[in-house]
Amino acid sequence: MKTYLNPAPDTWADLLRRPTMAAADLDKIVGGVLADIEQRGDEAVREYTERFDGVRLDDFRVSEAEIAEARATLAPELKAAIQLARTNIETFHARQWEPVEAVETMPGVRCWRKSVPIEKVGLYIPGGTAPLFSAVLMLGVPATIAGCRERILCTPPDKNGKVNPAILYTADLVGITQIFKIGGAQAIGAMTYGTATVPSVYKIFGPGNQYVTAAKQLASRRGVAIDMPAGPSEVLVCADDTANPAFVAADLLSQAEHGIDSQVVLVTLSETMAQAVAEAVEAQLATLPRREIAKEALSHSVTVVLEDRAAAVELINAYAPEHLILSVADAGEMGEQILNAGSVFLGHYTPESVGDYASGTNHTLPTDGYARSYSGVSLDSFIKKITFQELSREGLQGLGPAVQRMAEAEELMAHARAVAVRLEEKA
Repeated sequence: MKTYLNPAPDTWADLLRRPTMAAADLDKIVGGVLADIEQRGDEAVREYTERFDGVRLDDFRVSEAEIAEARATLAPELKAAIQLARTNIETFHARQWEPVEAVETMPGVRCWRKSVPIEKVGLYIPGGTAPLFSAVLMLGVPATIAGCRERILCTPPDKNGKVNPAILYTADLVGITQIFKIGGAQAIGAMTYGTATVPSVYKIFGPGNQYVTAAKQLASRRGVAIDMPAGPSEVLVCADDTANPAFVAADLLSQAEHGIDSQVVLVTLSETMAQAVAEAVEAQLATLPRREIAKEALSHSVTVVLEDRAAAVELINAYAPEHLILSVADAGEMGEQILNAGSVFLGHYTPESVGDYASGTNHTLPTDGYARSYSGVSLDSFIKKITFQELSREGLQGLGPAVQRMAEAEELMAHARAVAVRLEEKA
């Protein structure tokens, strides 16, 4: 990790730049995949699966027998952990329902809003270098709570045409209705356009690499909603002199091991802490099974040493991290100053890992600075809110003249007449 001592604010954007491919290059590559799937459907998906995943599949569907095998082979301890995580995630997300509340804006005029589920949702679960069954919980649980009628899941197969048993077990546990062995941009294309095998959906969810992110953004231009432009994972850790360097190093590496395009950032007020963390990172890195991936991620990651707390908060809000760990003495107070972050982890004993798996919050979060304007996935992501209004005769008599005058002022006479004919009706 490169270290910068008190860099000027006007240099922050450059030194914190995320590793990305050129958007035009991504759009060209991914756009071709989506167009091919639109034209040729399953056969195109089959060819891309063979090319990118190294296996040719006659049938993409996951069978009941495969799910039963996963259920039987998964270790009881892991099943128990997944069940605990599901309970916590259900508890947190179920409380996000908003009751219907009718508001009488004036006598005889009632308005209200009702939450209804998105009928068909597609969940993308990465499986490449790590089988992210935790993402099944984060997307499947709120989709089920919301009552989405069709909950489609796509995840890449291995070279034997199999899906990790933990992904299958978790998908079955949370009530996924159909599972397909399809990964990458081709999965997004299949759920966007639909094929003879894979149904099209109304909204697509899930993290992924830059190709998946680009595919989702292109899908959103073709009438399919997406959760957010969620790409490679990232974390920013802010540590003061009360932090434990070993804790901080472990937090940085927990994101670095996600993928070679991940980014981690350390912000600290002390050169001494920066050096101690660097040493701890080196020591822990040597023991990681995924150290080569983490090394590559660390090569475009940075440590920033700043003079004061106010500058640290300003940098955090400018960077807008997906995950923010405040490993400082007054984490709660500092947290209140954070405006731009996907999810915040307060204090020395709240590693980002708990949010990734089992505390209850959702780990599908905005990356690449989108935390400035996007929220992470929640129950709201799986529902639509429809407004209703009902006027009595007396209510229209009270409101109608104002509406009529406004419509006439906009020269929309049919709008005005729709009110006038009712006001002129004899009792």
